[in-house]
Amino acid sequence: MKNTALFWVANTTITLVIVTIMAAMNFSFNWVFYLTVLGQLMVVYMVYKVLTDNYVTEKTFKDFYEDHPIGQS
Repeated sequence: MKNTALFWVANTTITLVIVTIMAAMNFSFNWVFYLTVLGQLMVVYMVYKVLTDNYVTEKTFKDFYEDHPIGQS
C-alpha cells in the first residue's frame, strides 16, 4: 500500500479511539456525535483508498507466513 492508504488507516484508527475515550469521559454529546459521524465518513473513505490502491506483490498463498513457511519444522 502507498503511504496515502496507510495515512488514512492510521488517522481513522486514531480518530475512533479518541471518540471512544471521549465517550468514556462523558464529553458533551455534540462533540462525541460529530466526531463519530466524521469517523464513519473516514472509515468509508479509508476502505475506498485501500481497495483502490495500486498494490502489487509477488507473494502467493503458497508462501504462507514469511516467518514460518509451509514444510519447515
